[in-house]
Order: sequence, then structure tokens, then C-alpha cells
Amino acid sequence: MPRTEFKQLLDAGVHFGHLKRKWNPNMAPYIFMEKNGIHIIDLQKTIVKIDEAAAALKSIAKSGRKVLFVATKKQAKSIVSERIKETNMPYITERWSGGTLTNFPTIRKAVKKMTSIDKMMKDTSWDNLSKREKLQITRQRAKLDKVLGSIADLTRLPAALFVVDVMKEKIAVREAQRLGIPVFAMVDTNSNPEGIDFVIPANDDASQSIDLIIDVMAEAIKEGLSERKAEREKEGGDDKPAKQKRGSRKAAAKEKEAEPVKEEAKKAEPAKEEAPKAEPVKEEAKEAPAADEKKDEEADK
Repeated sequence: MPRTEFKQLLDAGVHFGHLKRKWNPNMAPYIFMEKNGIHIIDLQKTIVKIDEAAAALKSIAKSGRKVLFVATKKQAKSIVSERIKETNMPYITERWSGGTLTNFPTIRKAVKKMTSIDKMMKDTSWDNLSKREKLQITRQRAKLDKVLGSIADLTRLPAALFVVDVMKEKIAVREAQRLGIPVFAMVDTNSNPEGIDFVIPANDDASQSIDLIIDVMAEAIKEGLSERKAEREKEGGDDKPAKQKRGSRKAAAKEKEAEPVKEEAKKAEPAKEEAPKAEPVKEEAKEAPAADEKKDEEADK
């Protein structure tokens, strides 16, 4: 994963913060200086935080989990939708619906409804509907699509949340914090970094700054996904040897199970051999009546 260069951040204007009078004191550790009444962000710290966030997102993507990106501010909408669409990660660029995370089962119902409308539109029953009914359903579908966006494929809660502006997306951040979902965020000098798991001190208003940060995060996710794919292909190639190993293990287990039975069978064998020794007793029993007959014959004589 390539390291973000200082010059890249400088050229994109990542270092420009807000006016001094608008600052949040909790951002003091990330501020380098003040110039012309504007706070300047320490880009050395920004580089470190970008690398930390990118590594964490790569790990999440590699594990097969999802990261939900939220950017509803005008200058971030198109950037996030274009960059994140390539990673197949969910994103929200329209209004955040309250309860998207905390009331996730209801959101899933809305997604199912949208899916059922799609099926209906492809079915032959769609032709039997009146123009008015078709118009109502189409409008409903468009409304759901606008609200849900790309989270239609989100079958469970995301593993992490990435927001471009902490103040703008405060409801989303609050919901994630309530559920214990890690929050990644671009945090400007007027925002509060407390409660954010991965703080990226950066200008969250300039489109170039947003584009650069989102691009780095998207590339990290792509790397994680490609590594996951490579590992799966490798595991697929090793399926046969694994099956053979499993077969040999099963055979060994069966042999172990059969050993006590064999030992019991060996113990039982002497008992079978002793059984014929009882025959001489039977012969003696036969000889005894013969001796009695001889005695009777001598007495008659």
C-alpha cells in the first residue's frame, strides 16, 4: 500500500482549517499553526492517521465485511459515489434516514419492498395494471432508491462507518457509536474528534481534499479485496489435498474405534477353545453305563 506523500496533501489543500474563532479546542493536537486567522492542520500527523485508517479499512475488506460510507454534503456526493462504487461498498450520499443503523430491520423491510417492486415490473402482471397504478409504484420505487441508495445490498450491519464531515453526519456517527461500530472520519478544525475511532485531521470542505482522502481509502479497500480473492483461489487449489487429509483422518479414527472391538474379540477366543474340553466328561458318562452292564452280566453268571 503506497504511503501518502506530503506534497500531495499540500497540493490538495488538506492543511487548510477553519477560522480561529470557529475552532474546536479538542482539535488542538492536530493544529500546526495559525495563519491570517485560519488554523493550519499538521500534515505530518495527517499522514500517520491516513495510513492507520487505510490499514484498518484494508483489514476489514480482506475479512469480507462491509464499510458504509456517508457523505451527504454537496462537494462530497459525486466523489464518494464514483470512488466507492468501484469497491462494491455501500454508501449514502442523500439524506441520512434516522434509524438506518439502530433500526436496521425496518430498513431491510424497505429494501425487500423495493426488490418486490423490481420483480413486479419484470412480471407479466405489470402489464395488467392501470397507468395510474404504474405511476404510483414507479414513484414509490424512485423514492426508495433515493433514500436507500447502494445500501440495498447491505444484508447486515456494517463493520465500520466512514464519514466525510463529523458535524454534518452527526446522527450517523451517534447511531454507530450506540451500536459499537467503529467510526472513521475526516475531521476539520471546527469539529470534535472525541468518540471517533479513526480521526483523519483534514479539510472536509475542499473537493480536492475529499477526493484525495477518499481515493486513498478506496485503494486500500481494493487491495484488501484482491488479497481476499487471492487467498480464496489458493484455498480452492488446495481442496483436493485437504480432502485426502480428511479421508486419512477419518480412516485413522475408524481404526482407533475398531481397536477395542478387536481386543474384546481376542479375549473371547480362549473361551471358545475351552468349550471342546468338556467332551471327555461326556465320554466318561458313556463309559459308566457300559461298566454297569458288565457287572450285571457277571452277577447273572
